[in-house]
This record gives sequence, structure tokens and C-alpha cells, in this order.
Amino acid sequence: MRSLFKLLQIAVFVLPLFAMRQDKPLRVIFFGDSITQAGVSPTGYITKMTEMLKSKGQDAEYELMGAGIGGNKVYDLYLRLEDDVLAKKPDVVFIYVGINDVWHKASSGTGTDPDKYVKFYEALIKKMKAQNIRVIVCTPTVIGERNDASNAQDGDLNQYSKLIREIATRNGLQLCDLRKSFLDYLSQNNAENKEKGVLTTDRVHLNDAGNQFLAERMMEALVQK
Repeated sequence: MRSLFKLLQIAVFVLPLFAMRQDKPLRVIFFGDSITQAGVSPTGYITKMTEMLKSKGQDAEYELMGAGIGGNKVYDLYLRLEDDVLAKKPDVVFIYVGINDVWHKASSGTGTDPDKYVKFYEALIKKMKAQNIRVIVCTPTVIGERNDASNAQDGDLNQYSKLIREIATRNGLQLCDLRKSFLDYLSQNNAENKEKGVLTTDRVHLNDAGNQFLAERMMEALVQK
């Protein structure tokens, strides 16, 4: 009888705490480069996700935050992980980086070699998992929208996307395969084989349609159980 009373006391104490945790919005950080930096603009993909949640009456359940800086590569994310992500105590983090790691190889010779890309990417994951953060990894999208594999960086983007898929499998993480989604969309919606203007403004950064498309893919990943 005494032990039953003690259990009831514990339940009375624990249940309110559990309820408080459930009432707290899920804090989601999008960690990346200029595409994510622009994601919090009035037409950006993070803003669009917030609007999508609001239209469903779910905006109080989520707190979406951008942590993107233009020009960032995976090493830059590692350097600012503590201040820009871990200090904010997120529940979920999307890692969306890789475009500059590939692009800067050709444009300025300062890209990231595949082995270093994997090393720093997995170092990010290790630190986040140590804080019980749900990590969602994203493959890089496009540098050029031609759908016949003739964009200059298609080969590298495919290679780095393969690395991300392997990282996801190896670490038991959720994958948001943006590369595949973008390529599938462009194969169906770029009949003129244009270099830009379908989902991007300049082959990389997103136009309004691109931001909407990305918001939908990110939302699918976020609500996936």
C-alpha cells in the first residue's frame, strides 16, 4: 500500500513535467549556406514552411530557425556549430551543405575534398547526437538546371550526394534527398533544358518556385515519423 502511494506521488510529479515538454514548440534549426540564409527572407523556404504550418493551425507546435551563412562549406559549419546551433538547444537540425564544397573547387580552388567533407560532416553529427538532437541530412541540390547531365558540376554533386546517403545509412539518420527530388522535378519540368530559371535564379539560388519546392520537401522530412 505504501509503495502504491509512493508511485502515485511520483506520477503526480512527473506528469505535469511531461505535459510541459509536450506543450513546448519543437525547435528546428536549418544549418547551411546562402540558400538557407535566404530561407528566412519573405519568400524564403523557411518562411514558406512557417506559413504552411500556420495554414494548418500547427505553427504553435514548431519553432523554425535559420542558421545559414553565404559561402559556407562543411568546415565553416563545424567552426560555428557551438554558437549557432548547440547553444540554442534545438530538437531537430537539418544539415544542408555541399554546394560550395563542390562549386568553390572550380570557381576559386577552395572547395572541400571528399574525404575531408565526410570527416567534418560526421564530426558535426557526432556532436549533435551527443545532445540527443534529431539530425536530418540533406543532399546538395543543383549547380545548373540542365536535365541531360551536362552541368559542369553534375558529376561532383552526384558523388557528394552519394557520400551523404552513405553517411545517413552509416549513422542511422533520416535522409532528405534533395538532389534526387530536384533532378526528378527538372526532368519533368524543364523541357527546354534551360540552365536556370525553373527552380533557381542563377543556377544555384532559389527563385520563388524553388523555395516552395524546397519548403515542401523539407516539410515532408520534418513531419516524417
